[in-house]
Amino acid sequence: MSRPDLVFVGGSVFAGGRSRPGGVAVRGGRIVAVGPDVRDLAGPGTTVVDLAGGLLLPGFTDAHVHPVYAGIQLLGCTLDRDSDAAGYVESVRAYAAAHPDQLWIRGGGWSMEAFPGGTPRKVPLDEAVPDRPVYLPNRDYHGAWVNSRALALAGIDRHTPDPPDGRIERDPGGEPTGMLHEGAALLVGRLLPALTDHDLDTAFDLAQRHLFALGVTGWQDAIVGSYLGQPDPLDTYLRADTTGRLRARVTGALWWDRERGLDQLDDLRERRSAAAAGRRFATPAVKIMLDGVAENFTAAMTRPYRDGHGHDTGNAGLSFVDPAALREYVTRLDAEGFQVHFHALGDRAVREALDAVEAARHRNGPRGGRHHLAHLQVVQAADVPRFGHLGAAANMQPLWACHEPQMDELTIPFLGEGLAARQYPFGDLHRAGAHLAAGSDWPVSSPDPLWGVKVAVTRVAPGESAAPFLAEQALDLSAALTAYTAGSAWVNHHEHVCGALEVGLAADLAVLDRDPFAGPPEEIDRARVVATYVGGGRVH
Repeated sequence: MSRPDLVFVGGSVFAGGRSRPGGVAVRGGRIVAVGPDVRDLAGPGTTVVDLAGGLLLPGFTDAHVHPVYAGIQLLGCTLDRDSDAAGYVESVRAYAAAHPDQLWIRGGGWSMEAFPGGTPRKVPLDEAVPDRPVYLPNRDYHGAWVNSRALALAGIDRHTPDPPDGRIERDPGGEPTGMLHEGAALLVGRLLPALTDHDLDTAFDLAQRHLFALGVTGWQDAIVGSYLGQPDPLDTYLRADTTGRLRARVTGALWWDRERGLDQLDDLRERRSAAAAGRRFATPAVKIMLDGVAENFTAAMTRPYRDGHGHDTGNAGLSFVDPAALREYVTRLDAEGFQVHFHALGDRAVREALDAVEAARHRNGPRGGRHHLAHLQVVQAADVPRFGHLGAAANMQPLWACHEPQMDELTIPFLGEGLAARQYPFGDLHRAGAHLAAGSDWPVSSPDPLWGVKVAVTRVAPGESAAPFLAEQALDLSAALTAYTAGSAWVNHHEHVCGALEVGLAADLAVLDRDPFAGPPEEIDRARVVATYVGGGRVH
């Protein structure tokens, strides 16, 4: 009998939905045994890894993430480490001074709550960088902060109309103030100088290393296309795959151009074929963004937003894709064998997405597309059971389901009657039999899965002691970890490859320094990843 290459002993394993004492044996990159006696399988050439009381679990799969965009942000003027408007401006000033040869100042990551009403102005940027255009997407990539030079280059003034899928923030006189929401950001973003292949490769390598350090061994890139001035990462992935630099298992969701219709199907088929021979990368999915975000009142709701005085406005958000057209698009994509990855944040967007999945199922029958709805900030109770009935997965970003300034100051006060209480209903979805997957949306928020798991279980932000946010919607630890592992692997059609500690599956593994099941839920985020393996090879 061949001896294993690796055995993990001295701790616990997350298998069968629970933590239990034991270990794992690996040979040829695959799991060959799981149980308490794997040490007995070791031979002279076996590497024995002592878990030191920690937990061995399948490598995390992030079901909704943007690693290349995150890497680009890390290489530019990164603002996610600052906390207030003054800090942002000083960082921009310092970055511009340190990079005098850059034609544009680009980066991003700032938070809306740092500014009154969530909308920064161009004047501080003009003072910090008077000689060059500045383009800084906010942390959720649903808008951009720009200076006067950028507005002038784009020809944006008081006479420029809002695009159908966005809004130019204006002062009472109609003058643009420097904040561009949703599709309006592309008016400037399309002018950004192209990054080189070297820049993009560096960004990808940086992002992959960071994800490995957090135990993430696979993901679905939620936008493989150009978005808000960010470059299309398709060729970056293809180069990384061809050269062997891509070690993770990656599914790409090809961007649906909402200015086009079914005429883009040929392009999508061609882009899918480009990655068909990939070792680690494939593009079987299509991403359709249906609405915006609640903080800038573009998430599509069934009821109007309130104003600052608690009165209903005439605005219930934006549907970026006509619902009737969406049903036809999804039906055709489903028939073509594409998975559809929806951005659906408001309850109207969620309903429109489910209606489209239902139309496809009625026309095509069940085809196993594993369509999934990401974000799910507001979901009406009547729509919760539809996920299970239609086989539509709930792609959660649990880190958002807690009390923090963007929720308490920019969202709850402006949601209409009944909407605030229907936010992130993960518990209801789980109880109704929905398939749960989980992701981070990095660089929108931290890619650390343990932070997301902590919030999914406690509904309290990492490091905080606030009251739980809608505590009845919490998940137990097993359900949360399963969503981040087997649940997301299933969405990527990888359940026969990875996502669980089962004999025959790839040894994509994460080692924690402790077993979160052994401590209180409030301490889940204190666990640290000490080692990560892909196919039995250590990558962190």
